[in-house]
Amino acid sequence: MRIGVLILPELPWSTAQSLWRRAEELGFDHAWTYDHLAWRSLRDAPWFGAMPTLAAAAVVTTRMRLGTLVASSNFRHSVSFAKEIITLDDVSAGRFTLGIGAGGDGWDATMLGQRAWSRRERAERFVEFVHLLDRLLRDPATSYQGRFYSADEARTYPGCVQEPLAG
Repeated sequence: MRIGVLILPELPWSTAQSLWRRAEELGFDHAWTYDHLAWRSLRDAPWFGAMPTLAAAAVVTTRMRLGTLVASSNFRHSVSFAKEIITLDDVSAGRFTLGIGAGGDGWDATMLGQRAWSRRERAERFVEFVHLLDRLLRDPATSYQGRFYSADEARTYPGCVQEPLAG
């Protein structure tokens, strides 16, 4: 059995880094952080970005896997997110686990000034987001034209440390 822990990205790094180190010292196999633009009652409190937080956590830990709980296509584009994933996978020496979902209809859906998408549209966008993201993480150059997302010769050198699972 593997046991993990969730560490919210709510504390300044000067404080948070000790939580990530302590989680590894306590023997947790994996640690996660929420990938939201804001979170429920913490909307008006400090809330840091998941990917930079995980990159910093990768530098202060050595063994524990690190992951997003969960990354959302509500406010991400596959091309830029692929670059972030590749960077985090490199910084963590292959310890990154991507948790990904279709997103919800809360603040993450509307903070960018857009209307909240219906469940159906979120599902359709998610399918396309994941398809393009998978291609980007596998191929060094990707062109794609979809209904919601596109890429024009997007480069993803040097690629992932880990090999993505068969899709």
